[in-house]
Amino acid sequence: MAVFDVAVWRAGKVRMLDQRALPLQEIYLEYGSAQEVAEAIRAMVVRGAPAIGCAAAFGVAVEAFRLAAQGMPASWEEALAPGMAALRESRPTAVNLVWALQRMSRLLQGLEADRVPERLLCEAEAIRQEDIESCREMGRLGADYLLVRGGQRPLTLLTHCNAGALATAGYGTALGVIRAAVDRFTQVRVYASETRPYLQGARLTAWELLRDGIETTLITDGMAGHLMQSRGVDAVVVGADRVAANGDAANKIGTYSLSVLAARHGIPFLVVCPLSTIDLATPTGAGIPIEERAAEEVTHYAGQRTAAMGVQVFNPAFDVTPAELITALVTEEGVVEGPDAAKIAGLFARRG
Repeated sequence: MAVFDVAVWRAGKVRMLDQRALPLQEIYLEYGSAQEVAEAIRAMVVRGAPAIGCAAAFGVAVEAFRLAAQGMPASWEEALAPGMAALRESRPTAVNLVWALQRMSRLLQGLEADRVPERLLCEAEAIRQEDIESCREMGRLGADYLLVRGGQRPLTLLTHCNAGALATAGYGTALGVIRAAVDRFTQVRVYASETRPYLQGARLTAWELLRDGIETTLITDGMAGHLMQSRGVDAVVVGADRVAANGDAANKIGTYSLSVLAARHGIPFLVVCPLSTIDLATPTGAGIPIEERAAEEVTHYAGQRTAAMGVQVFNPAFDVTPAELITALVTEEGVVEGPDAAKIAGLFARRG
């Protein structure tokens, strides 16, 4: 299985794999402040909701060590506030970012000043390790769910964007299910949509799965309907950047379209995410903020303009799939068919 240092601690710095350079180059960058980590998140050096949460946690830790080297702050809350604000504002849709920052912030209450940097680093490491473990559990549960529905036979899966080891601390959410399915099925074929305009499917998912020896076929986003109609798909498996309390799920732009196509063709549509991606404070998907990114991501490719000069651009990074189009929500606490507010609340009740 492919393993990557997506966002880790190395010799007093936050080390990240620069995903903008993939699949042509594996480049690792190091960051020494919360502001630098925030800019790396904004620039998509690291992306994927769980990975962003891990990166933000390490960003807080590295900022604490940076501040301590200048002299112990009188108030850690005040000293860390600018860095945390920069991290919080770097990507508005991924709820894991805010979740991680809140978890780091809670540690500051009543903690001895000289213990703050080391304690924050320990918490960031714990967030990373917990994400790996939860991804493996989601993979197992999701693969078992597919096994019960489909039986032991060749399995054809369609995924969108990148919800793999590159989008998490390791293993992956949607790709974690695929990896676990490969361990359980005699044959698994994956179709990966290229995921315009940033091409996470073409650049990242295809690269990641091929490194694991998993049969992968790349399609353009517009081919999904024809694929379902002509070749058949057993399930669509995607990740999420934020899930509302009622089960509406925000994921990379184009996910909603796939859910509609899957419903039309009677294909199960699975959303895979840890509980940290579920935002109980947001009742429905209508309340999820949708990030809009630069027009150049649509009008240019590799620095070269491909669109007509003067054309207007609408470039939302995410869309929202209504809960009624989601066959099952896969979390580390269990699989919920037909997710709704009561069932999702039950997942949190299991954790206690």
